[in-house]
This record gives sequence, structure tokens and C-alpha cells, in this order.
Amino acid sequence: MAVKKNYQKSKKNHQPKQKKSKRGRPRLPFYVKWQRSLLVKIKKNKKKIKQKQKKIKNQFLVLAKFLGIKKGRGRPKLSFSERFKRFCQTQQENFTRFKKRFRKNKKSFEHKILKFLGLKKVGRPKKSKAFFSLFSPLKFSNLKKILFQKKEIAYFQIKLKKIKRWRINFSLFTSLIFSLLFLLLSYGIYDFVFKDLPSANDLSTQQQNLTTKILDRNGQVLYRIYEDENRTLVPLKSVSEDLINATIAIEDKSFYQHFGFSPLGILRALFANATSDKTQGGSTITQQLVKKRLLSNERTLQRKLREILLALVVEGAYEKDEILEMYLNTVPYGGSTYGIEEAAWRYFNKRAKDLNLAESALLAGLPQAPSLYSPFGPNPEVAQNRQADVLRRMLEDGYIAQEQADEARMEKLQFREDVIDIKAPHFVMYVKQLLADIYGENLVAKGGLEVRTTLDLNLQEEVQKIVSDEINRLKNLQITNGAALVTNPKTGEILAMVGGANYFDFAHDGQVNVVLRPRQPGSSIKPLTYSLAFEQGKKPNDLIEDTSVTYQIVGSRPYTPRNYDNRFRGKVTLREALASSYNVPAVKLLAELGVQNLINQGQKLGISTWNDPIRFGLSLTLGAGEVLMLDMAELYSTFANLGYPVQTNALLEVRDAQGELLYSNNCALNDTNCYTSLKLSPRVAYTISDILSDNQARTNAFGSYSVLNIPKQEVAVKTGTTNSMKDNWTIGYTTDRLVATWVGNNDNTPMSHVASGITGASPIWNKIFLILLDDFNPHRFAMPSNLLKIKICASTGTLPCSACPKVVEEIFVAGTEPTRACSDQYFTDLAKEQELRALEAASHQSGQIF
Repeated sequence: MAVKKNYQKSKKNHQPKQKKSKRGRPRLPFYVKWQRSLLVKIKKNKKKIKQKQKKIKNQFLVLAKFLGIKKGRGRPKLSFSERFKRFCQTQQENFTRFKKRFRKNKKSFEHKILKFLGLKKVGRPKKSKAFFSLFSPLKFSNLKKILFQKKEIAYFQIKLKKIKRWRINFSLFTSLIFSLLFLLLSYGIYDFVFKDLPSANDLSTQQQNLTTKILDRNGQVLYRIYEDENRTLVPLKSVSEDLINATIAIEDKSFYQHFGFSPLGILRALFANATSDKTQGGSTITQQLVKKRLLSNERTLQRKLREILLALVVEGAYEKDEILEMYLNTVPYGGSTYGIEEAAWRYFNKRAKDLNLAESALLAGLPQAPSLYSPFGPNPEVAQNRQADVLRRMLEDGYIAQEQADEARMEKLQFREDVIDIKAPHFVMYVKQLLADIYGENLVAKGGLEVRTTLDLNLQEEVQKIVSDEINRLKNLQITNGAALVTNPKTGEILAMVGGANYFDFAHDGQVNVVLRPRQPGSSIKPLTYSLAFEQGKKPNDLIEDTSVTYQIVGSRPYTPRNYDNRFRGKVTLREALASSYNVPAVKLLAELGVQNLINQGQKLGISTWNDPIRFGLSLTLGAGEVLMLDMAELYSTFANLGYPVQTNALLEVRDAQGELLYSNNCALNDTNCYTSLKLSPRVAYTISDILSDNQARTNAFGSYSVLNIPKQEVAVKTGTTNSMKDNWTIGYTTDRLVATWVGNNDNTPMSHVASGITGASPIWNKIFLILLDDFNPHRFAMPSNLLKIKICASTGTLPCSACPKVVEEIFVAGTEPTRACSDQYFTDLAKEQELRALEAASHQSGQIF
């Protein structure tokens, strides 16, 4: 038994040991691990991308709702201030959360990177290091550890060296490469497409170049002011339905179905361009709008991608009708004409809403190539073919019937003449300068103002014809130019302004506006002198000597004034002296009043050119100081308004491109704020008007039937001719109309001969006033209540007697009128005295002869 046990024990000791099997799953191949790792990475990246897209979309919706681009559902829209306040609070909270999350993620990221690179052991994390110290221990040996792993395979013998095997970590390497490529691709797409991309909001906020329109008082267009682009914005409801249908049919038939661009249209255009010589576009109306308003016309892939992207954004931000309206107001229609409203005026002289089918088809075909398809081009048949194409497209899309298409194709279009579109050019240029002084050149040229002026275009054309015809008649008198101004003295409105006989006569400087040029007024300034005399107490029936006189002025040659006919009339009344325009009494009167006092009186009543008193002397009352016709109109308006001067005004209303009122002439429109302050006594103002309308008082100089006299009408008028025969004036007025006329030469050469009241400016004045007056309602000046008109003897200034040779009516302030009559004996003695003087003069003359 013992032997048996020993044998079994020996057998057990010498039996070979069995190999123990390892626990767990079998080891997977390398490519399986790499595949699974790659799939995990891709899933994680997809999840992150979806989260970022959702976040960006939410931020875009928040921004769109805040900017008013997209309306939200639910409660009523809050005010801008409340929305801005809440927006700021939300952003602050989001920023705080982001900052906390960023710090936490930063620490976690650093920890993971250090752990991944083998620079940090697994276990409880140590205190975080500064971010900049992250890469300090990164050396080649560490990089080697990152890319390769050392693993022991087996130990065959105890004394043998451990065998180490290195293998590449393909999962990490591939992840890094893909991440780098993704970042580079993302930046490339951003730089190529998104960088400096305009905002879709620019379509509604960015100001386009608009046309400023100058209108007359009745809304007729006088002139359009624009810089490069002649454009007027109109809403879609103010555009013809035929034009809208024609535009959609020829440009983008699926406009109301697509979402910004048409993939089929792009493919069709690519195929057509590849298979034929003609170039065909695949852009939608939205793409064309984006290209013209936000991008350039360059033909590059970058511009096309940006165009498509912006088209998608624009479709999300605006309604279809809004996009179509902006398109029709943007596209060119040939030359400087932009937008459908100006195109309708340019080609057919009508508004866009009044276009018919044939006209709409022609205009809808222009934007594609305005120069090629223009009906004013060298090949009008091309425009007709294009019109036919538009009609065919409209027929195919069901907008019109075959009969309508045939009728429109056969219709003969009436085009507007291709001429310079300006009316009343002198007045228009005057208004343009006024607007530039008030609002600035940029707003006038590009701001799209609508300016309604005081001008009456119908009256302006009549006045222009009268001036031009009279100047043509006076060419033999060496007169090449004339001017006229018609105003309403009550309001200062300029109803007509003719600055020259022919604006386009460049040989004689026709573009010069004489109404705005300083010219010597001649005797037409004399009413100012007499108004000063009447203010200082003189009366119209006061006598003054019309006799020769010489003034010795220190530093100047002796001055001897003479009348226009070189005759002297002895004692004359101030009424006759002014009405007959005698020079000597006017000079004597000024010598008594003082030159400086006359300058002050003129500046007070509107004269703006007498700024250097040293230049002027006694000849100032005869018109030696230059004045503007506008200033003379203001001066004479003071007499018409019984002492209240009113400045001339060319504007009624000014509105901006959105229709907001920028200026309103309350005096002209509402009859308020016309008179500011009284500058002249009503008594004096009425006296001047009464004298200038007294045909009997001027008979000695002009005769009873001169053109200054308008039968059955009471019109105050004064003429003026300079001694050098360079200027001839006539200025006259009623209570509601004032007419100033002038003839002469722009180069200041003298005229050969002009007779005041017969030729020159007077006939022009007469013809214009005949247009303005109403024969059925004769005009009369209203006399102030404190004045009286009494018949007196002109020679004595007393009540008339039987022997008085001349009885006239004269004005007196109530209580100052004469109460005694003249004496017959006075005139008997006066006749004898004159007879003796005549005999003495005759005998003295005969003694000299013999």
C-alpha cells in the first residue's frame, strides 16, 4: 500500500502541468477597432453639428423677430424700447452662462488633453495649470509616445530581454487629420462665400439714388434732378397689372412658386449655354434684385454662390410682392432711366399705372439689355421682336388671350420725343440753387425730393412767348435780350420768371438769368426817393423847382442833372414830377433828404445790393446803383401792400421721398404769416400807388394814350432808362399782381434807341398785364380810411376857383385838406406878370440880334 501510494505520488509530480486559459472576450483585430472608433467619432461630430445648427437657427429667429423681419406668434408686439431692454437682459444672461460653461469646458478639455497625451496620470485630477503651460512639456519624446504605443507581447524566459512592439494609433491620427481638414474646409467656405456678405436688410434700409422732381403749382413736371440714375419709387399697386404680368412672364415665370432660386432654371441655362452660341440666364427676379442692389455684375462662381445664398435669405425676410416692387423700382430701362415709373414717363409720357398691354410688353423686355432693345436705338425692329417675345410668353403662361396678343402686337406705339426735358429753365435753375442752399447738394441730387413751386406753367409759357417775340422785333435797335418777372405782391409767390429771351441761345449768354443779375434801374428807383420825402412830411401837391442846378461836390466834378428831353418846366408838383419822371426835381429832393437816408430806406424795403455807400452820390435817385429785379419786386410790393414788404418766394411745398413734409409756404397756402412788420406808412404807400396810376399826371411826358395806360383799370407803373442806354425797365402792379420787365444786352453794350412808354420794356409789360387783368372786374386801389381825395387847383394847392387853369384830385389826411379857394385876381395878376416877362425876354433877344 505504501509502495502504491509512493508510485501514485511520483506519477502525479512527474505529470506535465496544463496551461490555464485567459478569461474575457477574445481580442478584436486592429481594423475592427479602427472602424468602430471612426464611427463613434463621426456620430459625435454629427451630433455636435446638429446642436450648433439648432443653436444658430434659434439665434437667427431671435434676431429676425427683434429686427422685425419675422413676426412671432402670440402676444401683441412690444414696443421697441421694451424689446431692446429684454434683448439686452437675455444677452447678458446668455453671456454669463456661456462664460461659466466656457471655464468649465476649458478645464475639462485641458484635463482630457493632458491625460490623452500621457502628461497626466489617471486618477484624482491635480490643480489646473495655466492654459499657456499646456504645451510646455511637449517634446519629441512625448510626441513619439502620442503616436505610438509600447506593449509587451510575451516573456519566453526570465533572463531574456523583454521584447517591445510599437504600433501606430490609427484612430487618433485619422481623427486629427479629419478635424484639420474640416477646419480648413470650413474656413475656406466662410472666406469664399460668407465673408463680407451684405445683409438682406440693406434692401429696405439702404437709400437708392432717387430723382428730385420740380413741379409747378398745378403739379406739372418742370425738371428732374438726378445723379446718374433717374429713379422715382412707386408702390406695386401703382403699377399696371399688364406690366407686372409681362415682367413675370419674361423674367421669372415661377416667381410665386420658388424659394429664391430655381434649380431647373439654372440647369436649363447651363444646357442652353453649352449647346448654343447665345447666352441664357437662369437667375430669378430675386437673384437679379440681389445682384443689382447688394452685389456686383462680375461673372464669377463666388458672386453666383453669394447671390443664391442671399436670394434664400431675402425670400425669407420679404414677401413676394415686396420683392417684385423693389425689383421694378431698381432695374434699368435705358440710359439714365431706372425704375418703371421714370421709364413710363421717359418712353410714353404717362404714369406706370396707365400703361396698356402693348406698352407694358415693350418696357418689360428692356431690363435684360436696355441698349439693345431700346426703341430709340439704331435697330427699332429689335425692340419690336422683343415685345413679340414678351407677348408670346404671356400667352403661353395664360395671362392674355390670342386676340389680345395680336391686337397689342399690331398697335402702333406713340413714343415721347427724345428732347431735353426742362421747362422754365431760368426758374428751375434758380429753384435748384435754393434747394441746394437749404438741403445740400447731395440730398437734392439723390434724395428724391418732390418740390411744388409757385410757378404757373401756362402763364410762364405765355410770358416767355411775349418776351421772345418782342426781342425779335427789337433786334434792329441792337437789343438782344429781355426778362420778365410776375409775382403776387400779397404773398411773394413767383408766378412767372423769364430770365432771358432764349435760354439755349449760348451765343448771347442765354443761360444767364437777368432777374438775378445786378442792373442799373434808371428812373424806376424814383418812387423810393419820393416815399422817403412823403414820410418826412412832404405832400404830393407841394411845389418844387424844375430848373437848372449844379452841385459842387468835394473830390468830384461838378454835377448838373438834366431831364431826359433837356427841358425845364419851372414849378411843378411832386405828383407831376414823379409821374412824369423828371430828373432834376428828383435830384433836388435827394439833396434835401440825404443820400445815406435813401440807402437806409432802400435796404429797409428790400434792396440788397447797396452795401457800399461810398460809391453812391446824388445820381443814386436816377438809378446809378445796381439792383436785382427780385429786390425791385419786393420794393414795389411794399407800395401794393400799404407798407408791408413781402419777400419773393418760389416754393409752395417740399416733401422727401417718403412723402414727409419738409417745408410748407403758409403765406401762400393758408394766407397766414405773410406780413411781418410795417416798414412804410400806409398813407405814403397809397400815395405812391395813386401817383403811379395817375395817367393825367404823366400825360406831359408820355401822352394820354401810352402803353402805360390800361383803360378802365387802375394800375400803378413806373419806367426807367439809364443814361448810357444799357438798361430799360418797366415795373407796375395792382394789389394782387406785379410785373417787372427789362430789355438790354447781357454784355452791357448800349442799345441804339429806346423810348420809355413806347418801345423796349413797356410793350412787354403791357401785354403781360392784359393777360392778368379781368375786364369784368376792373381793379381799384383801396384807399386807407384816414385819407380823403379832394379836387384842388394845381397851381395854388387850394380849392379851385373859376380862374384856375388846371383842377386836379389830390390826397389829404383827414383834417389837413384845404378850406379856402384860390382868387381869380391872383391868376389875372399872374398872367400880366408872365406877359411882361415874355416881352422883356423878346426885347432882350432882339437887342442881342441887332
